[in-house]
Amino acid sequence: MAAVPEPDEPAKRKPFKLLGILDVENIPCARDSILYGSLGSVVAGFGHFLLTSRIRRSCDVGVGGFILVTLGCWFHCRYNYAKQKIQQRITRQGMKNKLLYEGTHLDPERKQNNGNSSN
Repeated sequence: MAAVPEPDEPAKRKPFKLLGILDVENIPCARDSILYGSLGSVVAGFGHFLLTSRIRRSCDVGVGGFILVTLGCWFHCRYNYAKQKIQQRITRQGMKNKLLYEGTHLDPERKQNNGNSSN
C-alpha cells in the first residue's frame, strides 16, 4: 500500500526547472523574465514579419527579442531585488540597535531630548 501523507504536512513537489538548469520557482525574477522575454519575442518577430514579410529573418528577430528582453528584465529585477535586500538588512539592523540601546546612555534619542530640554 502507498503511504498517505498526513494532512498537516505540506506536499513535497519536484521543482520546475527550465532546460534542466534554471529553477523557475525558487530563483527570484526568473519567472517574470522568462514570461516578458517570450512576450517580447512574439511582438518583435510578428512586428518584423508584418513590416518585411520575411519569415526566416522574422524568426531570427524573435529569438533576438527574446534574449534582449529576458536579459533586460533579469538585470533590472535583480538590481531592484539586491537593493531591497540591502534596505531590509539596514532596517533590521537599525531595529535591533534601537531595541538594544533604548533607555541607555547610548540612546541617540535620549541625547537629542536632553539637548533640547536644556535650551
